[in-house]
Parts: sequence; C-alpha cells; structure tokens
Amino acid sequence: MLSASNISKTYAERTLFSGLTLNVVAGDRIALIGSNGSGKTTFLDILAGNTSPDTGSISRQRNVTIGYLKQELNPFSGKTLLQEVLEASSEVTSLKDRIAVTQESLASEADPGKTAELWQELSNLDTALEAAGGDDREHEAKAILFGLGFKQDDFTRPLGEFSGGWLMRAALARLLFRNPDLLLLDEPTNHLDLDANLWFEKFLASFRGAVVVTSHDRSFLNKVATRVLAIELDEVVILRGDYDDYLITREQSLQVKQAAAARQEREVQRQTRFVERFRYNARKASQVQSRLKQLAKVQPIQLPRATKRVHYSFPEPPRSGVEVIRLASVSKFYGDHAVYRGLNLVLTRGDRVALVGPNGAGKTTMLKILAGVLPFEDGERKTGHNVVTAYYAQHMLELLNPGNTLIEELQQAAPDESDQNLRHTLGGFLFSGDDVRKPISVLSGGEKARVALAKLLLQPSNLLLMDEPTNHLDIASREILADALSDYRGTICFITHDRTLIRQVANKIIEIVNGQPNAFPGDYDSYLYRKQIETAQGGATSIADGAGNDASGQGPASNRLHGRRSGRPLSAGEELRRALSREARRLVIRIDEIDAKLVDHEAQIAELESMFSSPDQFDDVAQLAASGEQYRELKEESQALWEEWERLSLEAERIDSRLVGLKADQ
Repeated sequence: MLSASNISKTYAERTLFSGLTLNVVAGDRIALIGSNGSGKTTFLDILAGNTSPDTGSISRQRNVTIGYLKQELNPFSGKTLLQEVLEASSEVTSLKDRIAVTQESLASEADPGKTAELWQELSNLDTALEAAGGDDREHEAKAILFGLGFKQDDFTRPLGEFSGGWLMRAALARLLFRNPDLLLLDEPTNHLDLDANLWFEKFLASFRGAVVVTSHDRSFLNKVATRVLAIELDEVVILRGDYDDYLITREQSLQVKQAAAARQEREVQRQTRFVERFRYNARKASQVQSRLKQLAKVQPIQLPRATKRVHYSFPEPPRSGVEVIRLASVSKFYGDHAVYRGLNLVLTRGDRVALVGPNGAGKTTMLKILAGVLPFEDGERKTGHNVVTAYYAQHMLELLNPGNTLIEELQQAAPDESDQNLRHTLGGFLFSGDDVRKPISVLSGGEKARVALAKLLLQPSNLLLMDEPTNHLDIASREILADALSDYRGTICFITHDRTLIRQVANKIIEIVNGQPNAFPGDYDSYLYRKQIETAQGGATSIADGAGNDASGQGPASNRLHGRRSGRPLSAGEELRRALSREARRLVIRIDEIDAKLVDHEAQIAELESMFSSPDQFDDVAQLAASGEQYRELKEESQALWEEWERLSLEAERIDSRLVGLKADQ
C-alpha cells in the first residue's frame, strides 16, 4: 500500500529522525509515538505527501487514497454539517447535483422528444446513484456523525455555529465518510469524549484499510494498535503489539543496554588501571600504548531517557560569599538522645552536596538545622554574605493554595517573571497547554510535587536545601528534576534515595556516621569506590578461612607460634601482618614469573610477525601453517597470562593497602 524507505528529516540542525523505513499494508493499525517535538507530525506530513524528506523515498501503490486528519483545521464552507460530510463523497454529490438539474429541466421542457431523452438520462443517473450507494451513503454519514456525538438537530446547522472541538469532530466525520485506503490521524482523540472514543475504537477495528495514528491516550492506543513506531531520541523503534507491549519491550531493551554499559565501564576501568600502573614502565610501554589505543576506540553506550533534556531560565540569584553556611559546635537532642554533639560543617559556594547515611543517622535533622527551621541546644548557625535560602520538604505540598491555578501559584512566587517564562518552566515540569489553568485542588501527589519544585526554583535563592524531592515523582519527572538542578546556579544540599539523581547532581558526598559528617569530595561513584576500599581494609580477618586457619594453613588462630625474638605470643595484629606479608611475597614471586613468561612470549610473537610480513622466509606451506598455529597459541597464552597478572596485581595492591592500614593503627 505505502512504503517509506530510509527517511530522514532535519530542522534547524536538529535531526528529528533518520534511516526510518516503514511498510504499511491493509489492516495495519500503527501507533506513532514519541515526545513532543520528536517529529511525529512531520512524519505524517511526509507520508501524506505534504512535506519532502531530506533523504529517502515514499512509494505508494497505484490508486491508493489517503485521508489525513491534522491538528489544525482546514477552512470549512458555509454548508450545513450533513452537507459538508456528504460532500466528502464527490461521486455521490456530483450524481445528486446532476439529478437535481435534470429534474428542473424536465419540469420546464415542453418538447416530447427532449422530455423522453431527459427521462432516460434521469433513469441512468438514478441507476448510477444506486450503484454508488445513493441514499445509503447519507445513512452512513449520519451513523458516523451520531457515533462522534452529534445529534439529529445538528445535521442542518451551519458549520459556523460549532466550536473548535466540534469542528474537529466534523473534520474527522468527513474523513471517515470518505473511506480512504490509508488514514493518517494526528491526535484524533483530543476532542472526543468517552462515548465518542469508544465508538471510534470500534470503527477503526472494523476499518478495512490501514491506520497510522498519534495519540496521548494510552487506553486508546492499547485498544487500536497492532504495531508501534516510536521516534526516540537516538533511534526509531518499530515492533508488533500495542502501547503496553512497547513499554515492556523498551524496559527490557533498557536493561540490556544498562548491562552492556556496565560491562563496558568495567572493561574501561580495567584497561585504565593497567595504563595508570605501567605508564612509566619501559618494559610495558608497548602494552600501555596498545591499551590506550583500545580505550580511544571505545564508543560509550548511551542509555535512553524517558524525556527530552529541558533547559531552564531561572532567576539569577545574588552572588553569595565563598562560605555559604557554617555550623559550629552544634548540639541537638531529642529528649535524652543526642543526635549531634559538637557538630561542625561548612558549605562553600558551588557545593552540590548529597547527604547520605542510614535511616536514623540524622540527615533530615541536619538539613532542618541548615534551613533554620529546627532549633538546637548549643552551637551556632551562621550564613554567609548575601545568602538567600530556599527549603523543600514534603510539607511544602500542603502549602500550595488549592484554589490557585498552576500559573497563578507560580505568579505569586515569582511576580516579576513573564507568563511566557512561567509557562516554559511549567512545560519543563511536564505541564503543557491547558494544564497551566488547572486548579491545584485537582492535582495528584506527583503533580503537586512538580508544582512545588517549580515554584521553589523560580525564587531567586542561592542556597537550596531539599529533603527527598523525588518522592511521588515518576521516572520522567525525576529526569526533569535532575535537569532543573543541573541548571540551578546556587549551592545545593539534598537528601534522596535516588542514586541516579545523586550521580547527576552531586559534586560532594557527606556521609553522616555516629553523629559526625564525613566529607567525600567528588561524585557518587568516587564515594562508592572509596567506601569499597575502606570495607576491604576493614575486612582483614577474611584472610582466615571458615575453620580458623590463616591463609598459610598453619593451624587454628588460638595456637599461634610465639614471637621468635621475645618468646611472647604474637598479637592478633602481628599474626595478621605476618599472614598478609607471606601472601604478598607469594604474589610478587608469581607476578615476576608471569612477567618473565610475557617477555619471552612477546619476543616470539614479534619474531613471528616479522616473518609473516615476508612469507618467502618460510620453506614450505607446512612450516607457514605450523608457525601460524604457534602464533595463535602464543597469543592465547599471553592473554591468559595478562588476565592472571591483572588479577594478582589487584590482589597485591589490596594486601599492600591493608598492610599500610595495619601499620598506621599501631
């Protein structure tokens, strides 16, 4: 019926889609989905022949008719509703017009011969009208209008009397009455109520042609669609099934990509560790260069987002002093329980701090003290020069005025901002079109949270304190919150269980342990890496096996040999250091053995590669084949040796770190 081959389209240097190939056959019900601005309407325009693609081609079978419902209305005539719909069938309309003219001629004709000719013509026209559907077509038009919610009295009303939403229904009725081979429908459900929607779903189920439709109505798409074409940020996805099937497949695909990205990251880290360890080792120079080349060729796997990146234009906050806020010797008690004693903390300009720690560690208490909303028993809270604080907590949702519309709520928070910027901000928080006129009272918890966040960020603060801002938010909402915090120009301190948000926003982690804040400069992954090192060092007793034997197999821990010089029993720390030292020596010996083997293998490989570059050095084919097999075995053995070398080197580094830690504890 219709084929799109390798279609691409770019606007203002932004590629909407590329390499899009689609075959449409009779019976297809294709849901065209994607975020606003992704290019759905543009693709429909291309299929309809109204827009040309930048690359690729569209081919249609001969005599295929296409009906296209756009979001904007085409001009209507001054006809009545029923006349306008019936006019869509040009053949029937033309026949009826000719019958009317013939009947008028008969009424005024006196010549018997001409009268006979007119009667014959009228008979022929009636026969043609009956073949084309005739009065049955009028019945069909009325059935469509009834299905879309029109009443009998509406049929004779001029179109100019209808509102925009009803005119869109009239346009849809006219299109369905035409009965084209392919329906292109851009948001047809926008102006349909529940009953009309249900009727429309049934109509499309029995429609013999093909349908390509866009809609934000998930239930409608699940009822209608048999295939999904999704225009995503970096690719076009086509699959069989309805919208829910697409979501399931997309989630599975995301998990596969996440696993692949994790594997890639582990491999990059492995190669990077080797390069950093031997960058200045002359014996490993060739291997270092080889690994650097491999790293340069790595193409990072980009994980998809649920939303497009939004850039926000928040009010420019006043520039604060370098020291934004200081807590000095602060103590906080709840009854006899001391949450903090002598707490000291400083946040500086540009900090984006994530507070972490187990539940009950005092994170929320610290944030409230920083915000100045919780009194404390001892110490001082001091803000820096020009600091303006904004605080977000769950109770902020209760402070929204239920009688305000969304835009009125933001206007009260930012009276100097233009309506355009307020709408842009609300759009960034997933409120668009008429949503901005909704009253706060009808919003869900997640929607109220988005309004409260937008309201907070529109205030010209330079210190933002946030307690669990992702509560009530879905994945898409969390992504736009991360975008907003990335564009915020002040200092941030926040608490969240959302690790993705921490990774995207934080440049410093403060862990609260036993009432004391421990600062970790850097991002969340750096913090986790350092925690892993600490955990490994703290788990030194893992050298002993489950039977109480140490790694050297010298018997139970309770029967250690006495110290050789003093004759006294060795302490647990000394016993552990000896066990670690023995293991370290064993590893060093094996690593040196591997080094020697690798040097020998590399020399043989280099010699064979030199010979392969001049095949005439081989006496016969058999020698060449044998050398090829030797080369393959050397490469495989070298790879295995390198993997063992890296594993043992990491183990040696871990043991060295533990030995250093044990010496420091003496």
